[in-house]
This record gives sequence, structure tokens and C-alpha cells, in this order.
Amino acid sequence: MKANKGQIERALDAPPADIRLFLLHGPDEAGSRALAERIERAMGPEAERIDLDSAALKGDPARLADEAASISLFGGARHIRVAIANADDCVPAVDALLTAAVAGNPVVAIAGALKGTSALLKRALAEPAIMAFASYAPEGQDADRLAQAMARDAGLRLASAEVARRLAGAANNDRAVLAREIEKLAIYLDAAPDRPADLDHAALDALSADADEGDMSRLVDAVMGGDPGAAAAEMARLGSVGIEGIPLIRAVMKRAQLLCQLRADVEQGNSVDSVMAAAGKAIFWKEKASIQRQLQRWNIDRLATAQSRLLDAERAMKSSGTLGVAAVEAEFVAISRAAQRAR
Repeated sequence: MKANKGQIERALDAPPADIRLFLLHGPDEAGSRALAERIERAMGPEAERIDLDSAALKGDPARLADEAASISLFGGARHIRVAIANADDCVPAVDALLTAAVAGNPVVAIAGALKGTSALLKRALAEPAIMAFASYAPEGQDADRLAQAMARDAGLRLASAEVARRLAGAANNDRAVLAREIEKLAIYLDAAPDRPADLDHAALDALSADADEGDMSRLVDAVMGGDPGAAAAEMARLGSVGIEGIPLIRAVMKRAQLLCQLRADVEQGNSVDSVMAAAGKAIFWKEKASIQRQLQRWNIDRLATAQSRLLDAERAMKSSGTLGVAAVEAEFVAISRAAQRAR
């Protein structure tokens, strides 16, 4: 059955006896892993965790049911974590789990984005003993609230809502990136839950996801601003510090989506200046000048084409892994050249 966020959180915090499997899927895999950690806290630090994957279950479909029914060696709590690479490989194992006479240990399966045609997803949505929840990357105020909550848990007091917005935006609303940046900021400020410290713009300027080494904004500006040479150089720079692939695609996609929203207002007869003014604090102040220039360069049709290419690139990387760094760079350069021609 499909669960909403409140339902899945409550169930993971206190696993019901009638739920044999929690299926956490969706494009925000970091969000799924964060949810899975709730059941670990619920089971307690002494609980035994059994880790399986879809390849192991394909070779031995009965193992999942066996592990779910097994008693811990030391008689304590026990739970199972399944990492799913190929969802359909798990269907026989899930069927065995559901039909087993006993299955006292909760099972949490973490998958990426599942298509509506997925046999596993269909099975999960139709089965009352499975609770399924899809995680999506937070956006807008949800992303700001997530940044505030994660910072608070680390002992960081955010000086303003703009700091939360900047922190979330610098991490491209990626929960995993955000967690790493908050950890670095907490160390930098010597903060902890029992000794909180204030996080302001000055600290972000000194050490954050938008500091020089890991800054993706220059790449985004080069791609959407029509500078193919700079786009290639930024790809190389970011790759040298381990930032490549999907995070970069999503950063450029986020800007393309913003431009599309703003351009729609322009094409309804509003001036670029008035559209930018109406956006207000929704646009980070450091990016306003570049976004205004890009808004004048792109139209709706070209933005739609750019977004389609970016989506295709991300899907190709996820489905086959064959779209390498060079192919992503080629996509960025092609989009940048399209912007360059629009001068």
C-alpha cells in the first residue's frame, strides 16, 4: 500500500506487526536512506542488522523470508536491510516473504526511482503487508525547512531564513550533499547538539557547498549563459574534486526550470525587470544578475529542449551507467552553444 510521509515515519518509528516490508523508493535515495535510519533508531543500538541485496535474493529467493523469521544469535532485536539494484530480481523473494508462516523481523528495502510498470512496485501498492513510500528531492520551502532541521540536529542555529535557503540551494537540495556540508560547518564552528553555535552568511562564505572548491554555480552560469569553453573548464575543475555526473545535471536542470518559470511570465507580456522584481528572495541575491541575463537569452521553446536533454542524460546515467563524464560534458557544451547562438 502507498503511504504518505507521516504514515511511513510513524510506521518506521514503531514497526507494526502486520507490515512485513517497507519499500522506500524514488529519485531521492538519500531521503530513503534517512527514512531507513528511523527503524534503526527504533530497534535500538543493540539490534542486529542483516544486509542483503537484490543479486543475492535473485539467487536465493527463500533467504529473505528465512532471515525475517530467524531469531538473533543473542536473542535481541533484528531487522533486515535490502539494497535493490534491479527491482524485478526481488519479486520472488518478496512473494516468499509475504506467504511465509512467520516473519517477525521487519524488512526495509531501498530502491531508486521505480517505473510505474515495475512488478515490485505494483506488488507493493496492491499488498497491505507492504508499505511503500517514494522520496523526492525537497524543493522551495520544504528544502529550506529540511536545511533548518538538519542544521538544528547538528547544533547549528541558523541566523535567518535566507541562510537556510542559501544552504539548501548551495547543496542543490540534495540531502546527502546537505548532510556533508552541515557536518563540515559544525566542525568549523565547533558546534554540537549540547553546545550550539550560530551559522550566518560569514560562516557560509568561509566554508560551505558554495565555497570555491565545490561551487557549481560557475558551471551553471557557463552552461545557461552561453560560454562553452568555461563550461568545459568548470566540468574539469569540479571533476578534479570528485563532483561529476548527476549532481551537475541536476544543478543545471534546477536553473533551467527556474528560467522556464520566469520566462513564462515574460512571454505573457511582463518585462524582465518586473519579473525579476516579483521573484524577490526566491532568487539568491548573488545569482540575480546572471539569471537576469540568461532570462533575456532564452525562450520557452529552447528551455524546454534543454530540459528534455538534461532529463534524458540523467535517465541514461541511472539506467545503464554508460553515459560517462565525457558525454555529460558534451550535453553541457551543446546547451551552452545553443545559449551562445541566442546572443
